[in-house]
Amino acid sequence: MPKITGKLHTPEELLVVFKLVRLVGHLPGVYYLISFDERTLLDVLQRSELVGNSEPRAREFLEKIVQVRLDLPAFRERDADLLVDRSLAAVLASHSLTLTPGEQQRLSEAYYRHLQARLRTPRAIKRFFGQVDATLGQLTGNVDIVDFLLVTFLRTSEPRAYQLLWQHRAELTGTSVDLPSRRDERPEQRIDRWRTRLQDAGVAEQHLDSVIGLMGMLFAPLRQALGFGANAQAIALRRGIDYFDRYMVFGILDDDLPEHTFDTALQQLADGTPGTEADELRLRLRDDTQRITRRIQYKRAAGTPLPVAALLKAAARQYGNLTATPQGVFGLFTADRAMDFLAKDLLTDLAEPERPTILKTMAQTPDGAVLAARTLQRVIARENSDGPDHTQTAATRGWIGEAPSLISHEIAQHLTPAVSRPIHELTELEITLIWAWRHAEPEAARTWISQRLDQEWALLDLLAVLLPPDRAPFPVIDNDTLQSLDALIGLEALYSRLGQLLDTPAAHPDSPQDEHQQRILQALRQHRGGDTPASS
Repeated sequence: MPKITGKLHTPEELLVVFKLVRLVGHLPGVYYLISFDERTLLDVLQRSELVGNSEPRAREFLEKIVQVRLDLPAFRERDADLLVDRSLAAVLASHSLTLTPGEQQRLSEAYYRHLQARLRTPRAIKRFFGQVDATLGQLTGNVDIVDFLLVTFLRTSEPRAYQLLWQHRAELTGTSVDLPSRRDERPEQRIDRWRTRLQDAGVAEQHLDSVIGLMGMLFAPLRQALGFGANAQAIALRRGIDYFDRYMVFGILDDDLPEHTFDTALQQLADGTPGTEADELRLRLRDDTQRITRRIQYKRAAGTPLPVAALLKAAARQYGNLTATPQGVFGLFTADRAMDFLAKDLLTDLAEPERPTILKTMAQTPDGAVLAARTLQRVIARENSDGPDHTQTAATRGWIGEAPSLISHEIAQHLTPAVSRPIHELTELEITLIWAWRHAEPEAARTWISQRLDQEWALLDLLAVLLPPDRAPFPVIDNDTLQSLDALIGLEALYSRLGQLLDTPAAHPDSPQDEHQQRILQALRQHRGGDTPASS
C-alpha cells in the first residue's frame, strides 16, 4: 500500500498528484493512503482553475478522489495538556532538572494565560519541546528554566518578534535612557508602541495580547506597563541584564562566568581556600566590574549567604587596577563607582563589631585605603540619613568612632613618602589619598597638611594640584568643593594663609601665578565675599 507524502505548494501540483492517483487507482491489489488536512486541501483547490472559488465544487472533486474516508479523532484540550505535561517532564528529566514551587506557579500562569491556545496540536507541542531540549544543553543551571521556556516559545512560534528582543534589548532590560518624548509616556502608550512593533513583525492580531503578556513575564518594564506590579527585583534575580545573552545565543560566552563557577568561587572565598574559580572571580572583579558587582548584588537581594569580608578584601586589592570600561548614560557608571556601591552594601551586611577590623585591612594598600575611606563615609551618611537612633548600643556607636582612626593611620603611612617631595611631584594616587582622608578623619588630615604648609609646601601650589584645571564649564570651586576644602584644610586657615593674595585685585599680567592659580584665587575671593563663583 503506497503512501503519498510531501508538501504541495501550488494548486497545479495538487491536481497532478490527484491525476496520478486516478490513473493508477484501478490496479488490482493496490490501495493508496493519502494523509491530508482537509481545510488546507479545500483552500488550495479553490485557487485552481479546475474548481474555482467554490468550496462545494472543491468538496465534490475531493470526494471523487477519496473513496474511503477515515477521519482522525479530534485532539482534545485534555489530550494536548497531557502531551504538554509528558513533554515537559521528559525535558526536565533529560537535563536533571526539577521545578520549584515558585517556578511551577510562574509556568502555570504563562501556560494558561498565553501558551495553551498556541499548543493545541501534537506538531506544535513536539516542535516547541524539541527546540527546548535541543538548545538547553550547557545552559542547564545557568538560566531560569521558566524564562528559557518562554523565550524558546517566542523564538519558535514568533521568530520576528523574537528578533525584537535583540533590537530593543536596552529598553526591555531597563538599561536605556528614554527619549524626551517618552519620559512622560503613560503605560498604555508603551503597550500600544509594542503592539505596533509586533504587528509590523507579523504577529497575528489574535496573538498580540499573548505575545505581549509573555514579554511582560520576562521583562520588568513591560510588566509594569501591563499593570501587574513591577516585581523588577524578582525578575532581575532570576537572571537580569547580565544574563540576557545566555537566552539569545543558547550558551555561556567567553566573557561570561557560569553559575557553577561563580558559586564555587564564592565558596572558596568563604572557606579561605585557593582555587582557580576564586582567581577567576577576582580577575572578573577587576576587568568586568559592573557585571560582577551586579551579580553579587543579586545574590545579596536573594538572601544568599556571602563571604562579605573576603569580598571586601578582594575589592580593596583590585580597586586601583580596574580596567572595565564605563557603562550607562554618557559612560557615567564607571568601574570604581560600581565597586563603591558594592563595598558600601557589603559593609552594612557585616556585623558591626567586625567593621573596623575589615576597614583597616582594606586600607593596608593605598588604593584600598581610598575605598575604605569612601565606604566608611557612605555607610555613615546612610545611617545619618535614617535619622538619629536613640536605641543604638555602645558597640554601634563604638565602631563608627573606632574605624576612622584606623583608616587615617593607614593613609598617613601611605603618604609618608610624599612628605619629602615637592608638591608638583605628588602622584595621582597620593592626591586621591589626601582627598579621601577627609572622609576618615578630617582633623588628622588638616593637621598633616598644616605641618606640610608650615615647612616647605605652598598652599596655592597645593590647591592647584588638588583642584583639576579641566572642570569647564563648571566653576573651579563650587559649593561642594568648598565644603571639601573646609573639611580638608579649614576655610578660616585657608583664607588666612592666602590673605595677601586674596586681598590683591585680579592678577596683573606679570603675576607669578599661572592661569589656573588665578582662577582658584578669583573663585575663593567670590566665595569669601558671598558671591556665587562664575564658570571658568
